[in-house]
Amino acid sequence: MTAHIIDGKTIAAGLRGNVADAVHRLKRDRGHVPGLAVVLVGRNPASEVYVRNKTKAVIEAGMHPFDRNLPDSVGEDELLALIAELNADPKVNGILVQLPLPPQIDSQKVIAAIDPAKDVDGFHPLNVGRLGSGLPALVPCTPLGCVRLARTVHPSLAGLEAVVIGRSNIVGKPVAQLLLAENATVTIAHSKTADLPAVCRRADVLVAAIGRPEFVRGHWIKPGATVIDVGINRVSDAAGKSRIVGDVAYAEALDVAGAITPVPGGVGPMTIACLLLNTLRATCEQNGLPEPAV
Repeated sequence: MTAHIIDGKTIAAGLRGNVADAVHRLKRDRGHVPGLAVVLVGRNPASEVYVRNKTKAVIEAGMHPFDRNLPDSVGEDELLALIAELNADPKVNGILVQLPLPPQIDSQKVIAAIDPAKDVDGFHPLNVGRLGSGLPALVPCTPLGCVRLARTVHPSLAGLEAVVIGRSNIVGKPVAQLLLAENATVTIAHSKTADLPAVCRRADVLVAAIGRPEFVRGHWIKPGATVIDVGINRVSDAAGKSRIVGDVAYAEALDVAGAITPVPGGVGPMTIACLLLNTLRATCEQNGLPEPAV
């Protein structure tokens, strides 16, 4: 058996297209154009590339970008003042502060300063609490993308056993909450879990988000399971040539899983697509409009 490859690039492109159509209707019928502010502090090359890709996607979706670039020497008070300015700007519907931040800045203080209604990253404590309570909330983009990818294989996740490897606030915990909301039976596993391979082999849906290259081996996977690989790890071969791999030993998993996301080209493209979706949803909520069916 060879696993079905879940084509994140194609699925994300479809979602971005649907968001763009909804943005067009929103502008035509209501005169609203969603605005997204992405705040980048410093000159981290990986973050710069990611922000450029976000800005390109925002423009292609018909939204307005409000990018802010600050030096890595910026003080915490100056960054918080910028957040307050963006909170007060009615043209800005979503705010995202690119992490990580320099050591002189308390990331949690910055996240807490963002208006929860504009927190399109879904990291504000109020949105985290609402998600955990089963209430409507803006939710983190990568976990949202994971669940949408899983639902391309399983239109209903109800009753399925899901195992999430990883307990981070960015992916592991929120994806578990989203899977619970889909009525899956969810286990959060991690590096301290006893007999982790046996726990993984119970999963109908396995989400790997532990941040260790090719950590999940093929024999850990239940035959026919759906595998969502969140990992993005750069490794080098004996000749020093680098490549990107996920948290799952992909070649091994192909022979066991029923469906699997590749790395790259799986979860990654969905993160930006879901950021656009969150910005659209935030815009509608702020203007008292019904949530678009996207």
